[in-house]
Amino acid sequence: MSRPTPQCPIRPGEPCTLCQAYVTGPEDCQTVKLVMEDEDLRAELAVKRRQHRERMRQAQGGP
Repeated sequence: MSRPTPQCPIRPGEPCTLCQAYVTGPEDCQTVKLVMEDEDLRAELAVKRRQHRERMRQAQGGP
């Protein structure tokens, strides 16, 4: 049985590529930690997530 691929929390729609050294996934990624701890970056991420959800909805033929 295959394991699910973790998704990157800061690149909506993309899998975690373990882009940082010694990282095992999003849960111990320092980039994710920095974004989540910074209010402005977290707000920008929320905008990007909304845009991604909207693109996905449109691609599926939704309103």
